[in-house]
Amino acid sequence: MATPPSSIIFFLNFFLYAALLSSKTGLGVQGRQTAVLSPTLHNVHLTSLMPSSVCSPTPKGEDKRATLQVIHKHGPCSKFSQDKASSTRTSHTQILDQDESRVASIRSRLAKNLTNVAKSLTDSKTTLPAKSGKIIGTGNYIVTVGLGTPKRDLTLIFDTGSDITWTQCEPCARYCYEQIEPIFNPSMSKSYTNISCSAATCNELKTATGVPPACSAATCIYGVQYGDQSYSVGFFAQDQLSLTPTDMFENFIFGCGQNNRGLFVGAAGLLGLGRNRLSFVSQTAGKYEKVFSYCLPSTSSSTGYLTFGSGDVKSVKYTPSLVNSREPSFYFVNLIAISVGGDKLSTPESAFSTAGMIIDSGTVISRLPPTAYSDMRTAFQNLMSKYPKAAAASILDTCYDFSEYDTVKVPTIRLYFRDGAEMNLDPTGIFYAISKSQVCLAFAGNSDSTAIGILGNVQQKTFDVVYDDAGGRVGFGPGGCK
Repeated sequence: MATPPSSIIFFLNFFLYAALLSSKTGLGVQGRQTAVLSPTLHNVHLTSLMPSSVCSPTPKGEDKRATLQVIHKHGPCSKFSQDKASSTRTSHTQILDQDESRVASIRSRLAKNLTNVAKSLTDSKTTLPAKSGKIIGTGNYIVTVGLGTPKRDLTLIFDTGSDITWTQCEPCARYCYEQIEPIFNPSMSKSYTNISCSAATCNELKTATGVPPACSAATCIYGVQYGDQSYSVGFFAQDQLSLTPTDMFENFIFGCGQNNRGLFVGAAGLLGLGRNRLSFVSQTAGKYEKVFSYCLPSTSSSTGYLTFGSGDVKSVKYTPSLVNSREPSFYFVNLIAISVGGDKLSTPESAFSTAGMIIDSGTVISRLPPTAYSDMRTAFQNLMSKYPKAAAASILDTCYDFSEYDTVKVPTIRLYFRDGAEMNLDPTGIFYAISKSQVCLAFAGNSDSTAIGILGNVQQKTFDVVYDDAGGRVGFGPGGCK
């Protein structure tokens, strides 16, 4: 990590350093690193908040577990971004609008039945009633897997809020949207088979998709519709899925989409990492024991990882992961407090527990209960009062103009969970940077106290986020990737 210049002549450098800190151009230090001035402040170089136009992959470590490279869909490491003329390029406004659509879908799915979570969510065996329906299937992070024999590489959005894994398939009987790779052709795979309507697996579809299965010439037909009316319909099938040359799964159950529309443009489909029996996590439980982890990179110009199986993950602290039996896709966690600039907010714990919170890889901006967000925003604004404000951006109402600064001093934000797990957010997890002249606090408040809270993927950046579904817990470890 970068640090302030060491003194050669103590008093001279002391006053020079103080003067530089107070100037609008800051320290003027080059590079993308961020120094921690104290437990209460980050010294943030503006370049560390902005993605580069060049992809800088994170080197793979010595971990022997099955690991996939995680890429931001809209960054320079993505095939979508490399296709400069492609219609898949997305603006910040579109990303935030799509994020709001996803959150609205989650709320409509859960809100009516989660008004008294505090009395019900107590441990990993707790169950709650919830409204049926699926959340919007868009997401920012993608991985590449192999499907079929011989395998074809496919880029899929990975989503902890979805269960069914599906991809577009030839002959696209009704409609297939534009994707980067060639569409999967099941007739070219020696290991592909359709699932019959009489198979028990076909009857399990409704619990995973919210839509009863249909039949066509004795073949099971799946359908999944998302909150924005996006959908995928096709043959329920099985084939060999390959993560690595040694980690392959025969008869993996997935949807072979023949009619697909919506906001998935570019990706071949979706990898469902929810908790349902048909999810990837459950289908591979014999090998990976329902354990996976990921690290989302600090900017879209770097890469992270998605790893399956347990391992020696350093510095991870766990919190119970609560279960909703009627909607097993979601991973609930108990946020109990927040600190800003080293001081815990006075927000009562009941403000967090009234509606509860889920952790979600597909939601971008974290949503907090109105009281908690108001307290955080006030404390943050007070500590950032010397910086000029900027216009709000969509759902983000606390924005700053840093165009005249090279470095800024930013209060730390720490999230506290039940049983001692904490997240001391990276600066890239505090801000959503649209440009140097519009850098926004990356949180939003819910409109009422009964709306579900969501821990979004901006706040998860650089953490090793571990899902141990068999153990009923989620863990957070700092410094998982850059």
